[in-house]
Amino acid sequence: MKVLYYIVLAVWYVFSLLPLRVHYFISDLLFWLLYGVLGYRKKVIRRNIKESFPEKTDDERYRIERGFYHFFCDYIVESVKLMTMTPENLKRRMVFKGVEQIDEAINSGQSCAVYLGHLCNWEWITSLPLWMKSDAQLGQIYHPIENKDFDRLFLRSRQRMGAVCIPMQDTLRRMVEYRRAKQPIVIGFISDQKPHWVNIHHWIDFLHHDTPVLTGTERIAKKMNYAVFFMDVRRVKRGYYEAEVIPMTREPQQLKDYELTDMYFDLLEKSIKRAPEFWLWSHDRWKRTRAEFNERFEVIDGKVIAKDHPDNKPAPPKKPWYKF
Repeated sequence: MKVLYYIVLAVWYVFSLLPLRVHYFISDLLFWLLYGVLGYRKKVIRRNIKESFPEKTDDERYRIERGFYHFFCDYIVESVKLMTMTPENLKRRMVFKGVEQIDEAINSGQSCAVYLGHLCNWEWITSLPLWMKSDAQLGQIYHPIENKDFDRLFLRSRQRMGAVCIPMQDTLRRMVEYRRAKQPIVIGFISDQKPHWVNIHHWIDFLHHDTPVLTGTERIAKKMNYAVFFMDVRRVKRGYYEAEVIPMTREPQQLKDYELTDMYFDLLEKSIKRAPEFWLWSHDRWKRTRAEFNERFEVIDGKVIAKDHPDNKPAPPKKPWYKF
């Protein structure tokens, strides 16, 4: 409903005009509500942290847990604030280093893929165009929200600094369209989600878990021959972040299958271990297990197919062409 959209937009817009110090006061209240009262996803968060850091003491894991809730509440209010932040303010609070490497690749005629994780404030990464000197279009792959009104609201906020949001199902088609239009692009892929069962093609050891991982970014980078980078993000202090551009390869087609994916998760794991409270522990990342995958699915000609799928059943015997 258009009425609902404009009501929520007005509330969001007015609220975002408040100074960040007010937002952080609200964040502290939200922390008390989510952590102390509601216990938002506490079982999932606590289990994920415990299994990912078996070498740490209970007190160390407890500090990570509380630190995550504090950060997560900050992330919420910072994302709301993004709706009205000026480019100058955002550049002061979200600093990028090594962007000239991306510009160099673009100027040489090569588009770029940038691996990201749900680490620190990934919403503010949309300010990367403010730092780029090339004429590339920045895009970010995202999952559209089912409610179209809320999807429009988030798109309005995320695209304010010049980035465009590309629905995941349209990724390759949009890449081809940009190439045909001779428009260089820089595409951000947040690739640390759990894949759907039929998209599981590779498993790795990640944070002490046998982990199924998304490999679509690697396949696209190889198909389109993109230069590939990793964005190493860290929080300097409350409300201030730094993102360092780390080159991974300019020749993805020369790498072995899944080598690029392994490189990404190795870099991401190091970033998480450096400051674990700033990763999205509330995501049920390890819900899918290899044992269940092997029980329910099999790989045929590179495709993951359920074992009870009709294609797996033997074909009925053909009737003879003759008849007595």
